[in-house]
Amino acid sequence: MNVSATLNAFRLLRNPSLCLPHATIPTFNDLPLPLSTAFGNAEVDIRAVVLDKDNCFAVPKENVVYKPYTDTFNALRTHYPPPHLLIVSNSAGTSSSDPFGTASSSLASATNIPVLQHSTKKPGCGPQILQHFLTAPGSRVTSADQIAVVGDRLFTDVMLANLMGSWSLWVKDGVVQSRNPFISWERKLPERMMRYGLKAPLPRLRR
Repeated sequence: MNVSATLNAFRLLRNPSLCLPHATIPTFNDLPLPLSTAFGNAEVDIRAVVLDKDNCFAVPKENVVYKPYTDTFNALRTHYPPPHLLIVSNSAGTSSSDPFGTASSSLASATNIPVLQHSTKKPGCGPQILQHFLTAPGSRVTSADQIAVVGDRLFTDVMLANLMGSWSLWVKDGVVQSRNPFISWERKLPERMMRYGLKAPLPRLRR
């Protein structure tokens, strides 16, 4: 159970816009590089990327890049080499789902990208992510608005970005098309919400 998502869901009652993305792409292969170009604002300066794993660039429960996405994944790593690229998964790297770090070690080895070790699942691990980028040797990140979160889930990945004051890039169609009714409903939610004039909260640009 994702306690973090359950607790943070109450925030949506006060501010439903927290689950709306700043930009949307069909699949991971449609990732625009550099990511600063995705948000239609010349002042956006993306210096680091948080990357979801399951159904974003990998088949759920697998710790390797989905083969058709290999070229895009390598291009992303070229544009944002570590320490400016971090995988944050609610399976690999969490103390509840991966207590011995077996999955995170396998994933880091397969991708050559660090995997965040976190006790609080998304969307509640923003402080750990920001601390990572602010303190990592060689990092150019000085504020949350210089970070983009890429993922396929509104209530974890997108909400994480909005709670952090970062930019969210929603991958609408995952690697595997889910038959889960909730996932189908979630994919239609942003369009319905925007019909009522709701918009994603914009990060505060700090320079």
